[in-house]
Amino acid sequence: MALHDVKEILDELERLYGNEARPASDFCYEEPLDDLILTILSQNTNDKLRDKAFANMKARYSSWEEVAHADIEELKAVLRIAGMSGTKPPRIQQILAAVKDKFGVYSIKELRGWTQPDVRAYLTSLPGVGPKTSAIVECFDLDLPGFPVDTHITRLSKRFGWAAEKLPPDKIQEILEAELPKERFRGGHLNFLEHGRGICNARKPRCGECTMIRWCPFGRKEHEGISD
Repeated sequence: MALHDVKEILDELERLYGNEARPASDFCYEEPLDDLILTILSQNTNDKLRDKAFANMKARYSSWEEVAHADIEELKAVLRIAGMSGTKPPRIQQILAAVKDKFGVYSIKELRGWTQPDVRAYLTSLPGVGPKTSAIVECFDLDLPGFPVDTHITRLSKRFGWAAEKLPPDKIQEILEAELPKERFRGGHLNFLEHGRGICNARKPRCGECTMIRWCPFGRKEHEGISD
């Protein structure tokens, strides 16, 4: 499907937030495995708890090898303070074991020489890694054209009329990755996030002060009484 007003929407978001102008070095981890594990920790929780869990783990263990061989109950205790003592500790160890088996080391730097489809296929073969998690690593650490779709981007895509109301995030990601300019993925993704968190939130969108409303059927219909 062809998305409407893509350039105008991306341009306005960039005018508001400016993330496309930021260098890739602002976001890139030297070791992409760090970002993969961080993203696993971020699933179904907030950034504050994710960062706390990651810091706890880095403080307790000096390497991913130590995490991989840690007593599982101890690892659960390390992450429990951030509310992550359930599926995430064993999943992290499963991922680390799979990485070591594939590359011989606890590193996925070798992916920087792979094509995007091969990277996506490999990362999504790992336990608990779906298209969004893979796209985060692709986009921010491997300089590949992935466009992660989280709850904010799902909401904005539906409000802009780019996706049907019941379409799930993974299907929306397929649409956006096919239709948006690939060179704008990284900064565009961040601009969408900022707008979703600050203006176009779920419960009380601030449509009356939103400069995007001219391209937003949701905003025009619900807050200005203008129908398409």
